[in-house]
Amino acid sequence: MNEEPPASIQNSLMSIDRIFHEPARLQIAALLYVITEADYTFVMNQLGFTWGNLSAHLTKLEEAGYIQIEKQFKGKRPNTTLRMTEKGRGAFKDYALKMRQYFSDLPV
Repeated sequence: MNEEPPASIQNSLMSIDRIFHEPARLQIAALLYVITEADYTFVMNQLGFTWGNLSAHLTKLEEAGYIQIEKQFKGKRPNTTLRMTEKGRGAFKDYALKMRQYFSDLPV
């Protein structure tokens, strides 16, 4: 089957947000999309990531402006709070809609 996919399928796939398309960042974004905020340890435990792995992916999301990372102290203990920004919410919703459209256009 060597047929070219329809242009609509090619265009929708080329326009997806590569930041969210990486599986680990997709999981992080999906979690933060449905909750107001979460602390670092909660996200790490929910998703089963290591400290370093989660940190690397959070940095990418923060650099894109999709999440806000706030470091503070609770008593004498450091606490890192994660929130999805409005830009991140909009971009994630757009990503989800494009992926939904992409799969609905596939002839299965």
